[in-house]
Amino acid sequence: MQLIKSAQLFLTAVVMSNIASAATPDSSACPSILDHRFSSLQGKPQDLCQYQGKVVLVVNTASYCGYTEQYKGLQALYDKYQKRGLVVLGFPANDFGKQEPGSNAEVADFCERTYKVKFPMIEKTSVIAGQANPVHEALFKATGERPKWNFHKYLVARDGVTVKSFSSRVAPESEAFVADVEALLSGK
Repeated sequence: MQLIKSAQLFLTAVVMSNIASAATPDSSACPSILDHRFSSLQGKPQDLCQYQGKVVLVVNTASYCGYTEQYKGLQALYDKYQKRGLVVLGFPANDFGKQEPGSNAEVADFCERTYKVKFPMIEKTSVIAGQANPVHEALFKATGERPKWNFHKYLVARDGVTVKSFSSRVAPESEAFVADVEALLSGK
């Protein structure tokens, strides 16, 4: 009888512990903006949760756009701040002016050959209303702004919740943009 009572007390303690831990938020949980899986341009699986805790710059890109030169500035930012926790994520899209017509392999070749892009590039996708990939839909919900053209930028803070939106006209190397990146990397 004592053994049964001990077993019941033990089970009650286990159940109560499970209830308490279920009610406690998991600080290691991936932020909803990053809780998505894609393939890279090369077809490799990409779990964006691997970037939690980093400052993430999300950019919709295109190979044949007047802003395509921004790849240089994006790569320079990535090179300069990667060790401090910046990740640049490129999302090629053919939504504006049909300026990204190629296959994933063609886009990867163009980025590598022309701009020496080393930051992660996600498979071709869409960023416009009604067709947007889940990351861009979450970014729209966080900021109220959708890309109006190629090279629209979203800067996601380390908390995975705070997001700033920047139009295509904002160059990645502009003083104000770099100041925002540095502030987020410093936790300000």
